[in-house]
Amino acid sequence: MSNFAFNTYTGNGSTTQYAITWEYLDSTHVKAYLDGVATTSFTISSSTVTFNSAPTNGAIIRIERETPLTARLVDFQDGSVLTESDLDKSANQNFFAVQEFSDDASNYLQLGTDDKYNANSKVIKNVANPVDNNDAVNKTYLENTWLSSANKTALTTLQTNITAITNVNSNSSNINSVNSNSANINLVAGSIGSVNTVATDIAKVIAVANDLAEAVSEVETVANDLNETTSEIDTVANAITNVDIVGNAIANVNTLAGVSNLQNLANAHSQIVTVGNNIPAVQSFGNTYKISATAPSSPIQGTLWFDTTANIMKVYDGSSFINAGSSVNGTSGRYKYIATANQTTFTGASHSDTGSNTLTYDAGFINVFKNGVHLDPSDYTATDGNNLVLDVGCSLNDEIYILTFGTFSIASISASAITSNTLGVARGGTGLTSSNLTGNGGKALVVNSGGSAFELANTSSAEVYGFETYFNPSTLVKTVTVQSVSGSNKYFIDGVQQDTLELEEGNTYVFNYPSGHPFKFSSTADGTHGGGSEYTTGVTHNSSTQVTIVVPSNAPTLYYYCASHSAMGGTANTPVPAVNSVRYITTNQGQDSISSSQFANFDDSMFSASGFVFSLSNGELIATI
Repeated sequence: MSNFAFNTYTGNGSTTQYAITWEYLDSTHVKAYLDGVATTSFTISSSTVTFNSAPTNGAIIRIERETPLTARLVDFQDGSVLTESDLDKSANQNFFAVQEFSDDASNYLQLGTDDKYNANSKVIKNVANPVDNNDAVNKTYLENTWLSSANKTALTTLQTNITAITNVNSNSSNINSVNSNSANINLVAGSIGSVNTVATDIAKVIAVANDLAEAVSEVETVANDLNETTSEIDTVANAITNVDIVGNAIANVNTLAGVSNLQNLANAHSQIVTVGNNIPAVQSFGNTYKISATAPSSPIQGTLWFDTTANIMKVYDGSSFINAGSSVNGTSGRYKYIATANQTTFTGASHSDTGSNTLTYDAGFINVFKNGVHLDPSDYTATDGNNLVLDVGCSLNDEIYILTFGTFSIASISASAITSNTLGVARGGTGLTSSNLTGNGGKALVVNSGGSAFELANTSSAEVYGFETYFNPSTLVKTVTVQSVSGSNKYFIDGVQQDTLELEEGNTYVFNYPSGHPFKFSSTADGTHGGGSEYTTGVTHNSSTQVTIVVPSNAPTLYYYCASHSAMGGTANTPVPAVNSVRYITTNQGQDSISSSQFANFDDSMFSASGFVFSLSNGELIATI
């Protein structure tokens, strides 16, 4: 079954244009989704959607028509001209809505002839955790609830050892063979000393075997060996005590033979020897470094103690334990990468003009810049200390600059610990003692005339009074009507057809309009009919027949339009208003040197000491003490 009102595609990382195979009433009814997430980064030209940047390879693209159903697109009025376009638009709104409902219905879970629901190999998302026995189960429940932590640990261990298990399985016949010959193996183990001796002289044993097939004189040579001062047979006999020890401990030998990590122990022999040769240093470290909730007893200078109560590393300075570090962040690394097309992950060595360093950071202490623009932390993932993953792939040769921080802790000191003397001016103090404060109530801390210290002194300030002009915003109400002109409906503003409005910044304008002709603003002529969108800054739709706009500063030139019908509106300029009021002002609202009751008198009169000077500046009267 074909789709009536949507198309699906798969991105390849390079294609930006995708076809629309169905009709639509307005370009605003066309929506686009990338991997289920709505996007507005596209333009529409006739039957083609063009994305601002190519969807990534493998991205699921869905382009669909969403015809509005909350209101009729055409409202027929008594006495208005009945046009083909209005009839078609009204009929198509219903027709398109039925098509979209049909598309939705075809994608619902269908009950098959076997009385089972068929998801058609699609993922069913947002499944809640099960409650009853026959409820569906989601992935999170299986991994985090049904499986215990112990189960997951066991599975991880099993996965880690799967190669070894496979090797054991492939050698099962050999293992069974060894088991069936365990008696003979134990017998050999009981004579392991002799076996080792024979192995040492295996060349001689082979020579004897060869000699047995050749000449009797060579056998006699072996016999003569018995008459040597120290023969190989004597060597075995002299080691019989060790052979007996091995034989008596055969169970332990067999146990050792079954230890899987025995080879690892053998491989680490050199490291074990190194530790053994440096055992005094190992013991010294063990005696120096302590982990506990309480301070270690009898510490020596240099003893390290991790305080598990405060979670702070401390060091013994010879008399007491002090903090070994602090919580101040310091810059630790700078990295630069030149991106490939659609690259999202950055790790390893950087590629910069200054060298190659491996990316490392403390989680949460990282700043990322793309082509010089600081990225918000929501635009990337940086949690593991070695990898940066962007949410959106880069363009070819994009520059990614990373600034990372390390963390350390600095020992703190309480201000209450300073019990004598004063903190010098050079170190941020005042240089004043408590005796300096006696009798100086109400004075301020000022820099002395020499500029070398602080001192207590009286302050003075001039009081400035004057008048200023300013804009006092107003609220204006406009009446909007609709009349037919030459067969087409037009807006009339306070009786003027498509009047050019002057909406001054700061003023409030209330527009009352007839039902069925939604009155809206846009920065594009004819609004959505002209390919633009609704302007909403400062705009409030009070009801279906009234809209209010508080014109913001720096508002663009606006256009008013009917959301349901084209070519009905006009232009709304947004000029900066001229001043229209005057007010009396003082510095700091009169609180510098006078009381609030004195300041209240300025509503009716002005007074001052001598030296009160009036002047004019740019047409404004200014009074200065």
